[in-house]
Amino acid sequence: MKILVVGSGGREHALAWKLAQSERIQKVFVAPGNGGTALDDRLENVAINDPQALAEFAQKENVALTVVGPEVPLAAGIVNIFRSHNLKIFGPSKEAAQLESSKDFAKAFMQRHAIPTAAYQTFADLQGAHDYIDQKGAPIVIKADGLAAGKGVVVAMTAEDAHAAVDMMLSDNKLGDAGARVVIEEFLAGEEASFIVMVDGKNVLPLATSQDHKRLLDNDEGPNTGGMGAYSPAPIVTPALHARVMREIILPTVQGMAKDGIVFTGFLYAGLMIDDKGNPRTLEFNCRMGDPETQPIMARLKTDLTVVMEHAINGTLDAIELEWDRRTALGVVLAAAGYPDAPRKGDTITGIPAATPDSVTFHAGTTLDGTQLKTSGGRVLCVVGLGDNVKMAQKKAYDVADQIHFDGVQFRRDIGWRALKRP
Repeated sequence: MKILVVGSGGREHALAWKLAQSERIQKVFVAPGNGGTALDDRLENVAINDPQALAEFAQKENVALTVVGPEVPLAAGIVNIFRSHNLKIFGPSKEAAQLESSKDFAKAFMQRHAIPTAAYQTFADLQGAHDYIDQKGAPIVIKADGLAAGKGVVVAMTAEDAHAAVDMMLSDNKLGDAGARVVIEEFLAGEEASFIVMVDGKNVLPLATSQDHKRLLDNDEGPNTGGMGAYSPAPIVTPALHARVMREIILPTVQGMAKDGIVFTGFLYAGLMIDDKGNPRTLEFNCRMGDPETQPIMARLKTDLTVVMEHAINGTLDAIELEWDRRTALGVVLAAAGYPDAPRKGDTITGIPAATPDSVTFHAGTTLDGTQLKTSGGRVLCVVGLGDNVKMAQKKAYDVADQIHFDGVQFRRDIGWRALKRP
């Protein structure tokens, strides 16, 4: 069979890499792909971004099924377009993708269906937003309503920072249409975890738990990023907490969407905040797998992903169980000079070792310039190490990361620190 993966990041490389391991695969197309997918003989990059053109390509190539990686094509309605051509595709419709593409939609949905989350209000006018901040005080969280590529959330520890964030989004228009409305919500303290499931419309299949690291620098300092590393499993998600998240957050979300007349299919990602009493609340929803969480999760998945995807598309996820590598997988993101504000492109990358049974390097912001691999985005690579515990997986990942070079490379040295600190 031929499969199409839509996207160009590390998440898409990891999905394509996993799909290509199946004996049932003839070819995995990646649109548009990156330098890493270009270097893999089992994968083929396709230089098409337009959803309509991709649907025509899938028809022409007789693609058995399509998997969508990033949020932008989902919000643009790629699933609706493919389904109108009778093509099999895994992802949420444009209507269902509003859970991610509009923070206001997601918060109103959670309130309506009693899904635990932070108290909030939405503003389009500047003065109203400033007055609300003065009334509530800090710390407080400011979110752009629309998609802002991971840059639309400001956790303001002072009222001054909160006012500045509102000005940046609403009056300076730094985030364009995404920041035309802002959601201001209470600050939740605790530990974050990523809870990702697959949904076929009614059945839910949880993936392995994970935790990512959002801040640029060690000790969770520096600016927020799209994610500087992740590991799986996340020890904070105990079996009891897992059951509770399914019962209080995931299932009510899937059932609530159906009740609202919007059947949800695709990956559903709940970003959780778990307080010191172990109570989970929903920070946000994504309608796709996380990046960089996908990379360690795929490194641990033992089940044939093509089979899982077929069940997901056919509405039979209740008929399959996933098998996982018992080891911990830990991924370290290598970012470009100047990331996250102004990542530099065009630096030559050297020293990436071949994959082994306990390490693999996934590409994100890379491109093949002739025979030379060069940086082409902010998050360049994600090095995943596998080991019998977090410490061993961490050592393996950093052993590989230290062999890779490009000018200005930056990465954290403490991925997995929360798990190592746990008693």
